[in-house]
Amino acid sequence: MAERELAHPEAANLVLTDVLFALSDPSRLAIVRQLADGPMETVGCQTLGGEIPKSTRSHYLKTLREAGIIRNVAHGRERLVSLRRDDLDDRFPGLLASVLAVEATASTR
Repeated sequence: MAERELAHPEAANLVLTDVLFALSDPSRLAIVRQLADGPMETVGCQTLGGEIPKSTRSHYLKTLREAGIIRNVAHGRERLVSLRRDDLDDRFPGLLASVLAVEATASTR
């Protein structure tokens, strides 16, 4: 693996408890929501998470990547982040949509 490549779990190896843990933090869930809502499928990691410190953002992205929720790949001098929606939907049908729907409902109360 090249120095800039990060490990991503295979879709078949995604673990439900790891995914749920990663989605249980409101800040990490906000990042997933930002990726799910678009408008771009892939974004630079600097644009995610709003006004949080770089080290905190890095930790959130690592947790999401290791759980298999996002893909984080090198692209030139930056890293691009995308939601692994298809992998999650194949492994855990309806989970991501349900979690995002609950968050949307809870935030409107």
